Amino acid sequence: MTNRYQLPDGMRVFERGWLSSNNILFTGPGPTALIDSGYKIHVPQTLAMVEHALDGRKLDRLFNTHLHSDHCGGNAALKARYDCHIAIPAAEADKVRVWDEDALSYKVTGQQCDRFSFDGTLSPGDQLELGGMAWQVLGAPGHDPHSLIFYCPAERILISADALWHNGFGVIFPELDGEPGFDEARATLELIDTLDVRLVIPGHGAPFSDVKPALKRAFSRIDFFREDPVRNAEYAVKVMLKFLLLERQQFELASLPAMFESNPVIEGARSKYLQRSPQELADWAVKSLVRGMAAKRKDGMLVNYDM
Repeated sequence: MTNRYQLPDGMRVFERGWLSSNNILFTGPGPTALIDSGYKIHVPQTLAMVEHALDGRKLDRLFNTHLHSDHCGGNAALKARYDCHIAIPAAEADKVRVWDEDALSYKVTGQQCDRFSFDGTLSPGDQLELGGMAWQVLGAPGHDPHSLIFYCPAERILISADALWHNGFGVIFPELDGEPGFDEARATLELIDTLDVRLVIPGHGAPFSDVKPALKRAFSRIDFFREDPVRNAEYAVKVMLKFLLLERQQFELASLPAMFESNPVIEGARSKYLQRSPQELADWAVKSLVRGMAAKRKDGMLVNYDM
């Protein structure tokens, strides 16, 4: 938890790493508010950080940039603790209302999210007041077709979710299902490039101020994927394995081919784009994570490893 990024008074970033999304807390003036709530297994940490930062106040509002489980896994717990008003992207409202875990991607990704309710919705073009500042709600399709980002012109701050990171962006998941995503992701980057931004608060990783170089890297990466969708599929497989490894910490190496076949995202990427058997794909993914120092082999196990 830090305020070292030249943030306005009353605004804090909780930098969470790669299993839980970053959270942004506004403590005033005006109603308190949190953007995104992290992953389910980190709920105790989320509650402790929010409670400490609020210093006796209640949380009034919770906004989600999108509804991947690492961004909304704490919603139910925060609602139970504070009875806060929850607003989600409008396009996701029907899925949440009936709690369609297939449409919300939780079943297909093998991730956890406790059922939560919502009190309002957000759409591109909406205006929010957070911490006494005016924020614009902008559409950011690509990583997720219904993702939103938040921009404060007065402070030149962008809360970019998974649309822009310091070195790239989130997996373009729609493309794995045969839906368009690359052009949408590029259009989102082009939108961000039109904004006057001095500080980006991404969904994962540290906030950064070298915005133009980050955009240049992101444009190059999306063009790389557009030229060969197999690369996006390979990236998705590595990300899914690393995410599962972060949660469970280790897997038997011999169990990975069967796990790959049972995971609809990985199996979909394999069957549509990657001409490899489950064993071959598992071997490739393990080698990639080990080579990138994101995991290590030990006694027949694949073990999580963080630098």
